[in-house]
Amino acid sequence: MYKGEAPAEPALELRQVSKSFGGAHALRGVDFTLRPGEVHALAGMNGAGKSTLVEVVCGALAPDSGEILVGGESSPALTPRRARALGVSIVHQRRTLVPDLTVAENMLLGRLPRRAGRVDWSSVRADAARALDELGVEVPVQASVGDLTPAQQTLVEIAREVHVGGSILILDEPTAALGGADAARIHDLVRELRSRGTAVVYISHHLDEVLALADRITVMRDGRTALTEVIENVDLTALVRAMVGDRPISEPARRGRDVGAPALELAGLGGDRLRDFDLTIREGEVVAVLGPAGDAQREFFPLLSGVRRPSSGTVQVGGTRLRTGSVRASLSAGLRCVTGDRLVHGLVPGLSVDENLALADRGMNRPWLVRWKDLHRRAADTRRRYGVITLSADPAVDSLSGGNQQKVLLAKWLDTGTAVCVLEEPTSGVDVAAKADIHRMVDELADRGAAVLLTSADVDEVRRLADRVVVIRGGRAVAELHRGELSRDDLVSLTVGGHVS
Repeated sequence: MYKGEAPAEPALELRQVSKSFGGAHALRGVDFTLRPGEVHALAGMNGAGKSTLVEVVCGALAPDSGEILVGGESSPALTPRRARALGVSIVHQRRTLVPDLTVAENMLLGRLPRRAGRVDWSSVRADAARALDELGVEVPVQASVGDLTPAQQTLVEIAREVHVGGSILILDEPTAALGGADAARIHDLVRELRSRGTAVVYISHHLDEVLALADRITVMRDGRTALTEVIENVDLTALVRAMVGDRPISEPARRGRDVGAPALELAGLGGDRLRDFDLTIREGEVVAVLGPAGDAQREFFPLLSGVRRPSSGTVQVGGTRLRTGSVRASLSAGLRCVTGDRLVHGLVPGLSVDENLALADRGMNRPWLVRWKDLHRRAADTRRRYGVITLSADPAVDSLSGGNQQKVLLAKWLDTGTAVCVLEEPTSGVDVAAKADIHRMVDELADRGAAVLLTSADVDEVRRLADRVVVIRGGRAVAELHRGELSRDDLVSLTVGGHVS
């Protein structure tokens, strides 16, 4: 198709599609074309508009303007049901399989064949085995999905979407949590799908794998299409430049801080993906761990908060070895770990703002007696200091904007005598004003002498906040840099698999 053949009729086409949320423009007149039997990569920095584009294609969001064509059929907007009927399927970065069910049950979930009013289990297993075999996926159909490796789960989910009629398949970071050998298995399956005529949108932060796998690539920036090109005509440098843009990015002015004694020391720390990680952070220092979305930087919160026990290594706080795998021990040591998933692991949606603020306040932690007057008085002072804006005296926390929810979460933990703070994607899903407020909070926290470990996939945020940056890729540290040592382009290049220019 790309060696002189005439282009095929598009399987999917977006024409001048726009989408805004309030005053924020997520998509600005985007054009996108996907052909049958093509792997079309979609790349861009966080916030570039990739997720919004995918949600529009899958029918989860209706665009404000523009046109969507699937198989030549035009529509101003799709619904999830309509998109699936037209052959649009998506495999999300977070698996949607049911761990306690077998591979066969997951493959045909919602479509189990019946005979005489009962599920025909022999047909279920035979149909699933046939669907997997057609794609060359070697996974036992009677195995429990929870017992499969991450790579096997991804293969099963892709095969399921193809089996239900997915002729347009969107793969969202399918190899983000996989090592080299497992990622290669996914790549092989994508090539097999291409040979069968399936149209694939391949979303990845790993530009090296995109260059090896895709036929074409579209790079998005600030809600627009920055580049669409045949893969043979671009290299890593061109893609990074398209992602970053030509506008100069100046270093934010910030006075130097005096750092103290080692506050957090990690030695040989390992997890599901994290491998043999060493790091020392001193009092008053902000150190960022920067990696592609879905890489091992997401493991620091559960490992250091005590939610999960590391597979290897030690953690020391203030020179004292921490008993890992214990939330109580982490809190007692002065570790404050702020999750990037605020409504799942951070806040209690059913409680009010003031009640959420009081949850980490030991002075208010008397379940047999709640002094409501004191609770509201303390919370009012905290809301004022952290800039939490509410339309009523004490609304439900899930009624606030994303930025105000995030401020509540940060205030809940940072107001409790923090010695070491772990911040996971602290400005995810917030507006520009809230982001600036949160950055000031981090600066003030370090100015007070706290050690801050920031885990992020946002290069700009890391450059704004960090005194040092550790770049992680594939679960291992690949570079350590001091503030101002490298440009934004170099950081992006290191993160996505390239080298310093």
